Amino acid sequence: MEGKWQHTTVLLNEAVEALLTKPDGNYVDATFGRGGHSRLLLSKLAPGGRLLAFDKDPEAVANASTIADARFSIRHEGFSAVSELPVASVTGVLMDLGVSSPQIDNPARGFSFRGEGPLDMRMDPTRGQSAAQWLATASVEEMAEVIRDYGEERFAVQIAKAIAARRQERGPFATTTELAELVARTVKTREPGQDPATRTFQALRIFVNAELEELQQALEASVNILEPFGRLVVISFHSLEDRIVKQFIAKHSREEVDRRVPFAQPKAMKLNAVARVKPSAEEVAANPRSRSAIMRVAERTAA
Repeated sequence: MEGKWQHTTVLLNEAVEALLTKPDGNYVDATFGRGGHSRLLLSKLAPGGRLLAFDKDPEAVANASTIADARFSIRHEGFSAVSELPVASVTGVLMDLGVSSPQIDNPARGFSFRGEGPLDMRMDPTRGQSAAQWLATASVEEMAEVIRDYGEERFAVQIAKAIAARRQERGPFATTTELAELVARTVKTREPGQDPATRTFQALRIFVNAELEELQQALEASVNILEPFGRLVVISFHSLEDRIVKQFIAKHSREEVDRRVPFAQPKAMKLNAVARVKPSAEEVAANPRSRSAIMRVAERTAA
């Protein structure tokens, strides 16, 4: 079934090259997706190396079952679960924050406004509340806040009011196209080449899956589980994610001074920023979905 929706891994070689510092180390692919990074990493690991992956999407976990390699294992959990790993036990952590093409392109998943499907948007459709369920009961204020904060949508209030009015008149939304058409009627201007529903759908997906909260938890955990000189590699696809990653690395790349205790020794920095990488022109031409990707690389200090 999934074969119709092929996924092209973004920054494949660049990410694995940045991550792999010791072929016999212990690595974490915190967002397995369709396994492009994991498969390449496994091809470069020594016999003593290990790779543990995480993903909350049951389809991704099923895809991982095709990897017959004793060095590899996967857990059906969100990537914030890396916090459960022992301190200083990991050589490298990779987080690819993009939604996989099978998730976007399969209308049954409800992520996209391009094809009609149930308005779901959950990475793990067996847990939590779908977008449709939340929109059925959320207040105008709640909807406006989510669409504004997670979608950076300047027409958030108008969209929220339109959703509430339509809900009162005709009942809750059931499909992606119902919502997309409503947003298109409400948003009168948009950037050239961008569908009016883009920002609203992004906002709902981020909110339903608590993506930014999970990212912050996973980043904090990564500092603890990385061994000295281990690498953190994060690929983000929109400004909200990249801002969190950038600020996190910057925060841990300087000494922390407790101003309440003037004579206390400053806490040593925990990370060194190593690189910021964007896809090449050739990659963007071959895979337009890669154009917004930014990869940030940091290294754990010895402290």
